[in-house]
Amino acid sequence: MTDSYEEPAPTPPADRATLLDGVRFAFGTLTVLPARITRWDRPAARTGMACAPLAGLVVGLLAAVPGVLLLVLGGGPLLAAAVTVAVPAALTRGLHLDGLADTADGLGSAKPAEDALRIMKQSDIGPFGVVALVLTLLVQVAALSDAYADGWARGALAAVTAAVTARLAMTLASRDGVPAARPEGLGAAVAGVVPRRTAAALAALTTVAAAAAALPLGLPAAARAAVAVLAALLAAELLLRRCVRRFDGVTGDVFGALAETAATATLIVLALG
Repeated sequence: MTDSYEEPAPTPPADRATLLDGVRFAFGTLTVLPARITRWDRPAARTGMACAPLAGLVVGLLAAVPGVLLLVLGGGPLLAAAVTVAVPAALTRGLHLDGLADTADGLGSAKPAEDALRIMKQSDIGPFGVVALVLTLLVQVAALSDAYADGWARGALAAVTAAVTARLAMTLASRDGVPAARPEGLGAAVAGVVPRRTAAALAALTTVAAAAAALPLGLPAAARAAVAVLAALLAAELLLRRCVRRFDGVTGDVFGALAETAATATLIVLALG
């Protein structure tokens, strides 16, 4: 009888993280879904932010389910849209919406970067934040209601596409060359961690996947889905550049604002036609 020896599992280099580490980072950071973050370092953040669209896919699917069920049970498209919009807010503890409000207050303060960042850290919401929240939620519900009015499939597809694109915008904001505004917080943890080629590849893959998913609804729907993703990324990029100029970098609040902006732009385009 010979002794058996099993090779230990290989340990990734210090500058790399496993896919599982990245998935846990993405879900543990960007959602309230149960995911134990095993690593909180730059390599894990790099892989995690590359996995952000995957977290968006899960959030989008979970958001679409109650909306579709309400339609099937006889509910109207407005009710289905309102519930669908509420689910991502619940699955993120409202952090992305809070980031949108704080970013709006910071941008609207017309104060130097240091003072604007201090305003964004305050627990209360100013007038710019309130207006941004109300308008964003109204537009999201209205756009989704139009999509659901054309059938449950189109509404569900809009919800999923918006959620994925929202997290993709966060991936692109984590690319090389985008600085952090503060030395601490989520912004500092993920700023500049994703290589530009990886970010570009994920953007292209998501655009193609969105078009492919909408293809059963017809070629116009597939083209509209691709345009929605690209238009949303453009809107998020414009906001990102504005924030970098205004705050000298990105913060966790800025990432939340980018996600909500991209989701809203996606839904607007998908509601057209």
